[in-house]
Amino acid sequence: MAIVNLTPDSFAFTSARQSVAELLQEVDKALTDGATIIDLGACSTRPGASGVSADDEWRRLEPALAAIRERFPDAVLSIDTYRACVAREAIERYGANIINDISGGEMDSDMFATIAELGRPYVLTHMRGTPATMAQMTGYQDMMQQIVDYFQRKIDVLHRLGVKDIILDPGFGFAKTTEQNYELLREMHVLQVFGLPVLAGISRKSMLCRPLDTTPQSDSALTATIAANTMALEQGAAILRVHDVKAAKDTITIFNSSQL
Repeated sequence: MAIVNLTPDSFAFTSARQSVAELLQEVDKALTDGATIIDLGACSTRPGASGVSADDEWRRLEPALAAIRERFPDAVLSIDTYRACVAREAIERYGANIINDISGGEMDSDMFATIAELGRPYVLTHMRGTPATMAQMTGYQDMMQQIVDYFQRKIDVLHRLGVKDIILDPGFGFAKTTEQNYELLREMHVLQVFGLPVLAGISRKSMLCRPLDTTPQSDSALTATIAANTMALEQGAAILRVHDVKAAKDTITIFNSSQL
């Protein structure tokens, strides 16, 4: 899953990207490098981020969706949004394939019903609070058990609504300290109990940068991402959400070769 950020406050936002043509070049490279899913985000969800309005989110997202759909009609597009209205517009107008909701339906009570109605795969993420508050919500008695309980509750609700195509994202960096993120990376295999695909979104995150005293843009952050993604694959991850598609594709190839 290739990350394509449309938010100017993201470290991965390409400041030189001034045109739709440059956006299409970015998507083309991701697909050429081996991405099977393009994940478009137009509202920042990094820790401490303040939200934008639904209108502003859609204003950023729609031109990108329109251009990508015209140029790459068969591309599998994931929409990184916690708003049901944005999810609906992306699906109904542009045939978006997946909704990637970092809030697990907590930030918009209409999201689960919308997914059930429109019948798209749904990425269910573990998070507490909101992007603005989650850094203060890292207190757990038994983090892994509480994550399992959280997913069980949410999956039960989705199943009652008729949603079957669910992907689990344990939420690296979301309401978790650096130490808790590494605990999650070591114990992620417990999520296999649900029999659902698990997505690992670790790419260039602060949990990798802090031990190395580096920045997300650095070569060291990429090296750390490759190492962490290898561990995630060992723990059963089915999808890697990444900024660097070629490196992730190579990581998967070598990992799969080691399993023969």
